[in-house]
Amino acid sequence: MIFRKSEPPQSPEPEPQSARPGSKGRPTRSRKEAEAARRRPLVVDDRKEARRRDRERANRERMESQQALMTGDEKKMPLQHRGPERRFVRDVVDARRNIAEFFFPIALIFMLVALVLPLIRPELTTLLSTGMIIILWGGIAVCVVDSLFLRKRLRRLLSEKFGDVQRGLVGYGIMRAIQIRRFRLPRPQIKHGEMPR
Repeated sequence: MIFRKSEPPQSPEPEPQSARPGSKGRPTRSRKEAEAARRRPLVVDDRKEARRRDRERANRERMESQQALMTGDEKKMPLQHRGPERRFVRDVVDARRNIAEFFFPIALIFMLVALVLPLIRPELTTLLSTGMIIILWGGIAVCVVDSLFLRKRLRRLLSEKFGDVQRGLVGYGIMRAIQIRRFRLPRPQIKHGEMPR
């Protein structure tokens, strides 16, 4: 009589558990695996490739900041143009008509005339040079007076809106006022005569 071992009854295969809500659906990796994935060499093997990547990244950042200066997107602007105070200063300057922005193109035209006219009419050289000096120094004096009025106005408006006036903000506004409106960066976001926000 041969006795056979009775095989234990086979249990049904466990059903795959459905992932519970909010879970990752995979096991958490060990600390050793996470550190190995994060580890990068301090000095890369291919230096040319690293330089090329750095150059591309710098070019991309420069293009983004240039685009931001055109569109007024403050998140990507260079640091010297960011912040509500600087935006307010830009708006105050762009809302008024500044004498310097008109004077400098006119002064440039006068200088070109002063260079060319003596070649055509040499007898007018003395008269022309005297007139040019008077016009240029007079224009510069008017621009300085206008800048003093702008300085006083910026200080008053900034202290009303933000309290203490941050160092450099007034100078930032005066430098912007000297530039021709069309060539200002960041581009003006406000029209002449419009009240700054």
